[in-house]
Amino acid sequence: MKKIKKLRSQEWFGGSDKMGFVHRSWLRNQGYPNDHFQGRPVIGICNTWSDLTPCNGHLREFAEIVKKGVLEAGGFPLEFPVMSLGETIMRPTTMLFRNLASMDVEESIRANPLDGVVLLTGCDKTTPSTLMGACSVDLPTIIVPGGPMLNGRFRGGTIGSGSFNWVIKEKQKAGNFSEDDMLEAEICAARSAGHCNTMGTASSMASMVEALGLTLPGFSSIPAVDARKKVMAQLSGRRIVEMVNEDLKLSDILTRQAFENAIVVNAAVGGSTNLIIHLLAIAGRIGVELKLEDFDNLGSEIPLLVNLMPSGKYLMEDFYYAGGLPVVFRELGTLLHENIITANGKTLQENYKNATCYNREIIAGINQPLQEHAGIAVLKGNLCENGAVIKPSAATPSLMKHRGRAIVFESMEDYHARIDDPDLNIDENSVIVLKGVGPRGYPGMPEVGNVDLPEKLIKKGVRDIVRISDGRMSGTAYGTVVLHISPESAAGGNLALVKNGDMIELDVEKRSLNLDVPEEELERRRRNWLPPEPLADRGYVRIYLDHVQQADKGCDLDILIGGSGAVVKRDLH
Repeated sequence: MKKIKKLRSQEWFGGSDKMGFVHRSWLRNQGYPNDHFQGRPVIGICNTWSDLTPCNGHLREFAEIVKKGVLEAGGFPLEFPVMSLGETIMRPTTMLFRNLASMDVEESIRANPLDGVVLLTGCDKTTPSTLMGACSVDLPTIIVPGGPMLNGRFRGGTIGSGSFNWVIKEKQKAGNFSEDDMLEAEICAARSAGHCNTMGTASSMASMVEALGLTLPGFSSIPAVDARKKVMAQLSGRRIVEMVNEDLKLSDILTRQAFENAIVVNAAVGGSTNLIIHLLAIAGRIGVELKLEDFDNLGSEIPLLVNLMPSGKYLMEDFYYAGGLPVVFRELGTLLHENIITANGKTLQENYKNATCYNREIIAGINQPLQEHAGIAVLKGNLCENGAVIKPSAATPSLMKHRGRAIVFESMEDYHARIDDPDLNIDENSVIVLKGVGPRGYPGMPEVGNVDLPEKLIKKGVRDIVRISDGRMSGTAYGTVVLHISPESAAGGNLALVKNGDMIELDVEKRSLNLDVPEEELERRRRNWLPPEPLADRGYVRIYLDHVQQADKGCDLDILIGGSGAVVKRDLH
């Protein structure tokens, strides 16, 4: 490939002066030969491996595979660690630390002699955080998604890691599920390396980056332990060297059309509502205008094509055997921008024109979809002046238009203390209102919006009621759950003013969510409302609280919007 500009790394390694000596000589203690410093593209392998991030536990091995590809293509691979975010382990929520991890990635890339970057991702926030950071530097970048686990197997059937979590209380309270049953299910649910095997947030993020054009074709659907995943990792190592030589940067791939494709694809696969917050933040870093309303305008009329939990029946391993994401792209056809450039230098249409479906029960045709309209509905009203979202494909159709009496919980602690109280005045027509779980309020906006129903309703056979909050929910979850209410209660949004017994009206078809309380009464309540005390007075959390934006803006820090670029003018002398 013809080099069109001087390699960035040569600013470190190309000089014959004192600093060139310093930069090269210390790295030589690793045993690198002369030719590694003489014009080879230096490829940073950004690794989110951690023993504390189970979904990414195999990425240490994958880094070595990527290095092999980089070396084969004539590059110089240098692996570096960044903060890893383990969704199932970290408290209070990994979303609190997504922006911090993105800062780690951005500054690690900028400060070091890198010409291109490979992002090794897997668990939910490791994909958007690393991509956000990389966007703010804008070097040639390719993503290696870690891949989903194999199907969980439980007593002759399948069990989805993630989705099963949301029926545990139901099984314990109404299904005679014993401690032994629970232990067996626990052992069966996550039986291989990889991230959640449903179309949860991790799988949605992997599908997102392939739809954006940032992976090799077909990469996102392959299970983590399938040998073909390793082949793709090695080929990605080769390809990033070519991308550097072609100067194919993130900003060349991440156009407005690419973002529109990601929205459409997320709808077609029944993907997570979390994509909204992450895609908005990524767009803000790369400089593409994207608004909350775009997710409804572009995605709400897209048919659901993929029969995976939580919207359907199957799991990611089945999806891959059926043909995976390439088949979805081919079915969507002209609903996508097919001529956008992707990481392998070809267009989307060129990459997926020969995709073949092997199981129509898992991936439906565009003319016979599983559901006519999927995607995300964006709601507006006096309860969510800047917007709220709901995932229709995961909701109960009969509850999509509903009027009910508010049962208010001021915090998660309040919810846990009272939800199973036999005297709680709640029935199947009520609306659970959960406050204090937004970006500032928790802090970090946890995945708690799909709170469990009270024990007494579960025992009556009730499986869903309307729930609204300023929080998020896991991509593995389901139910008639209104999320991301903006402004959040902690910021003084009208959600903060809701009282027990207030009537709430939800009409998804009309895209409305309203509190049936006169404006004069709301104004009286507003005058008496006191903002909560700050939840931290030092460190990163203090910075986060001072600068985090609301959900409709992507929850990035306002001081991180845009990018710093790749140029660092001062040396270390």
